[in-house]
Amino acid sequence: MGKVAISTENAPTPVANFAQAVRKGNILQLAGQVAFEPGTNKIVGDSVGEQTRQTVKNLTAVLEAAGASWDDVVMVRAYLTDTGHFAEFNEVYNELIGGEPFPARTTVYVGLPAGLLVEIDVLAVIGD
Repeated sequence: MGKVAISTENAPTPVANFAQAVRKGNILQLAGQVAFEPGTNKIVGDSVGEQTRQTVKNLTAVLEAAGASWDDVVMVRAYLTDTGHFAEFNEVYNELIGGEPFPARTTVYVGLPAGLLVEIDVLAVIGD
């Protein structure tokens, strides 16, 4: 089975040669999303909490374009620029990400382009 690129105007357009998501069989990998507003690619929010909300909104749009939801997500990888942001990020993440069983998650600290505080990518399995 071949792979299929997934895209939506409801999430930011990639700035390089990569898909917003790729599906192969029942595996769906979403590219990392940041707090860009779709259509303008301007950063939404100055705090990690505000940026996390926009990032999750962008991820949700891509999931929906693929016919998936957060219930299908099995792995979340979060990238933060500052260890001091973890508590605020975690508070917003816990508010936004559905109920049990929760997806697995890894959080790492990285450098991101100026003004960006968080990036998140997800892996989903669609169907059983």
